[in-house]
Amino acid sequence: MRNFNSILVANRGEIAVRVIKSAKSLGYRTIAVYSEADAAALHVRMADEAVLIGPAPVQQSYLDMAKILAAAKEAGAEAIHPGYGFLSENAEFARACEAAGIVFIGPSAEAIDLMGNKAAAKRRMIAAKVPCVPGYEDPDQSDDTLINAAKEIGFPIMVKAAAGGGGRGMRLVHEEKNLAGALASARSEALNAFGSEELILEKAIIEPRHVEVQVFADSHGNVIHLGERDCSVQRRHQKVVEEAPCPVMTPELREKMGAAAVEAARSINYRGAGTVEFLLDAGNNFYFLEMNTRLQVEHPVTELVTGIDLVSLQIKVAQGEPLGMAQKDVALQGHAIEVRLYAEDTTQDFLPCTGRISRWQAAEGEGIRFDVGIDAGQEISPFYDPMIAKVIAYGESREIARHRLIEALKNTVLFGLTTNRGFLIDILNEETFARGEATTAFIGELFDENRLAAKVPSDAEMAMAAVLFYQVERDKAASSALFASDQLMDWSSGGDLLTRYVFAAGDGKTDVTVSPRREGGYKVMVGDTPLVVDVMGRSENKAQLTVDGNRRRVHYDVPSEGVLELTDDGKTLRFANEIAVPLSAAGAAGSGQVIAPMHGTLLDVFVKAGDTVEVGTRLAVLEAMKMQHDILAEVSGVVQNVIATAASQVSVDDLLFEIEASE
Repeated sequence: MRNFNSILVANRGEIAVRVIKSAKSLGYRTIAVYSEADAAALHVRMADEAVLIGPAPVQQSYLDMAKILAAAKEAGAEAIHPGYGFLSENAEFARACEAAGIVFIGPSAEAIDLMGNKAAAKRRMIAAKVPCVPGYEDPDQSDDTLINAAKEIGFPIMVKAAAGGGGRGMRLVHEEKNLAGALASARSEALNAFGSEELILEKAIIEPRHVEVQVFADSHGNVIHLGERDCSVQRRHQKVVEEAPCPVMTPELREKMGAAAVEAARSINYRGAGTVEFLLDAGNNFYFLEMNTRLQVEHPVTELVTGIDLVSLQIKVAQGEPLGMAQKDVALQGHAIEVRLYAEDTTQDFLPCTGRISRWQAAEGEGIRFDVGIDAGQEISPFYDPMIAKVIAYGESREIARHRLIEALKNTVLFGLTTNRGFLIDILNEETFARGEATTAFIGELFDENRLAAKVPSDAEMAMAAVLFYQVERDKAASSALFASDQLMDWSSGGDLLTRYVFAAGDGKTDVTVSPRREGGYKVMVGDTPLVVDVMGRSENKAQLTVDGNRRRVHYDVPSEGVLELTDDGKTLRFANEIAVPLSAAGAAGSGQVIAPMHGTLLDVFVKAGDTVEVGTRLAVLEAMKMQHDILAEVSGVVQNVIATAASQVSVDDLLFEIEASE
């Protein structure tokens, strides 16, 4: 037994909150760590104690092992839970914890080392007779060797970073002529993300399902699995939607995959929570992909269908206790689906977004669970992953869970930040997903640029926005007036009151006028279209209206003068009254001025003054929210000025380059 009474959570955001909740429920003293950017974060406020560990950049805070261990010593922490990401799969950190006499709530450093390298892991799995994808995982990393191995395996080929995951350092190559370039770019991304250039090759299994099995092992030789999760809905190899159980799973297939996952864990003397990931083809053949030696982002769906608190079980096993259950004790009931809510703009190639959350209220309902680390007023910085929350729904059937999740997303109040909420609702409503037929090709096949393009607000939405604008401004004026009578609101002795707004709509602008009606409600002209809007009820951020007799329930917010955000049926629209609000710096796009799309670090700059560029020329690479983004020229011409410098920090809308456009 390795008894401990206090746990430091070496992480941030929703997973830190999640771990703290379970640890506190078991009676442990909890310690949070935080960077300067997270001083007011939810996980800091929840913990019994919190220790500042450095500036915002992760290399100087959450990834600095010495600072984490110093914080543990300062707070008297006897155990460390790493969450996921950051140091959770760092074998050196696990060793350092043990050397400091601190219990690492996770597997042994040896298991992390072995499974953290895809090449070594695959060799071990082949030896353990776990089905594996044909590929190349040997030490020789020369281009010639890799190219020859690819020819032998046969195209299409997946190039993967041996030391990483999350889609970074991963390239799908269909033809030999594109392989050399893919190897170079994968190496660069892998080195930057994981500190290793090592690559492996695998035969690409086209349009498979991504199915993973949750395993658990104790230090007494007991190993079990807790069923599977389907994580097939992905974008660029990053999971978007996860569910348990897998929609096409059969008892026989579950038994085979579960046995393979248990054998994988047993073969490396595993301890704690782990996930063995497989690719499942249309013929129900499955192949080992990798093993994650930590808690997964998507662990809540397993908790909901098994009734087992995985974090509590991690702590129990780390204390040296046996699992307390056998495989026959594990039963899956009902269905659970999880979506990842990201701060990103799906209309701009999923560009991560920063900003301040002006309003936040999670929806409530039967079977609904939110795992969050955010709060109203919180700034979402460029230094961390753009995932801000996980929304999970449970139901007696998959269809009940799906409907509950859609409604939860629609009824959640979230303003001040661009998110992928509408995209998630579209996924859940898509027939292919509803039928349980989604594979890893699902998003790429069904969500093209046209479908992801910004939605043009309807006449009804512009009318509702204008009326809400009008009432908010009217109430603000009334609150500062002396002797204003409620009975005289919206009344004029000089004829109809006309209030004009100008909203952007698609490529143009639309004039909208609001005029109170003597019989109640408002006459709204959207261009040449007349509509009647009645406000049935309105609170600070919710309203019930009728538009030409059709009832609508919306959420809204006015984050700044002349700006109103409206969520209607899960779709969030931003209305800027262009009479009152000047054009933003975004108006520089296409003018030859190249500005930073977000806060971040410029990793490299590829042009200098005097260079000739074409539309689409790669000017620089910006790293933000753990991803790399190419900065491209939007006009053809000659570079006049280079303000950008490699390795420098930039803020959103900073000027990076000036290009004199050619005629």
